[in-house]
Amino acid sequence: MIAVTHQRYEIAAQEDRCGVRTKLTIPAQLRASGGRAFQTVVNDLSISGFSASAINRMHVGQLCWITLPGLESLQAEVVWWDNSQVGCAFAELLSPIVHDNIVSRYMGGGVYRTVC
Repeated sequence: MIAVTHQRYEIAAQEDRCGVRTKLTIPAQLRASGGRAFQTVVNDLSISGFSASAINRMHVGQLCWITLPGLESLQAEVVWWDNSQVGCAFAELLSPIVHDNIVSRYMGGGVYRTVC
């Protein structure tokens, strides 16, 4: 049952592009499983995941942890890596309240939605 739930979340996180995705600039730390944390910049945030700069290549399926200012580390899974940018899906959806708080502090590029 857990595998089915995980698959549903994974599909929703990556395929439902109608959710609010916010372009912003947040200084953070990112740590890949088995690696050391490094400074990064989160460029895009939604309740289901984020994209950020990554100095080293990261691999699809790799676990990682992102630490945003004022929050504990959040577990995520790499879903894509392209030219020093990584896209990750949170292991658990980010609370909309936490998301809105982060957006209100760091929003610079605006909120965008795709047409459904």
